[in-house]
Amino acid sequence: MIVTLDPVATTSRVTAAMRAVESDRPDRLFSDPFAATLAGDAGRELAARMGAGDTIAVRTHFIDDGVLSASAPQLVLVAAGMDTRAWRLDLPAGSTVYEMDRPAVLDLKAHLLAGAATRAARVPVGADLTGDWSTALHAAGHDPDRPTCWVVEGLTQYLPERALLDLLDAVTARSAAGSHLLLDVVGATLLRDPSAAPLLAAMAAQGSPWIFATDDPAPMLVERGWTCEVRGFATYTAELGREAGLRGDELGFLVHATV
Repeated sequence: MIVTLDPVATTSRVTAAMRAVESDRPDRLFSDPFAATLAGDAGRELAARMGAGDTIAVRTHFIDDGVLSASAPQLVLVAAGMDTRAWRLDLPAGSTVYEMDRPAVLDLKAHLLAGAATRAARVPVGADLTGDWSTALHAAGHDPDRPTCWVVEGLTQYLPERALLDLLDAVTARSAAGSHLLLDVVGATLLRDPSAAPLLAAMAAQGSPWIFATDDPAPMLVERGWTCEVRGFATYTAELGREAGLRGDELGFLVHATV
């Protein structure tokens, strides 16, 4: 099967390659037996050029923990890419995983993982995340009156600020009491940090420049009614005994919000 992905979608294969590397470590933070297959040669080659340290492993670990602690009956992966949580996490009995992304991405993943059994009901939702994806999610069976755990992973930096705020509005509108939101954001400081220049240049060169960044992600969620726990990426990485791959202060943030 030959599928041509756009540059942003291609980054999902890069993150899969980094998850595969982590899964081979004796001190791994998680195990993803599907990552190598999803990465492919293209993902491995790009990952080798970017060299982001342990950032993807740390981010994956944080979100895995958040998903499991939320124990929500519905899990929505916004820009699911090559995510494998429906296959590898011990989700609550009877839960449903909604994977939203462009149809080409979902089709490629379905082809690569054909025959692999999921551990929860999985519903692919083809949608343009810069448009009206809420209608497609509703048609797929998502119930806004039941708690949902939302995962917005590795996406915010590629969106214009207005598009991100519109996405958060749509998420909030479909979040019943008891819902959770897990997301990561790039720090504005990172975009000015000389040590990040090679990574930023590599992302721009392959057609997926980083656009949005903030050093204070809480307000955009608090004003929408969410309560936030914000972790500095560098601090959290150090707590895990890992290397962030970039020097400096908190160059990004991991957020677990509840409503």
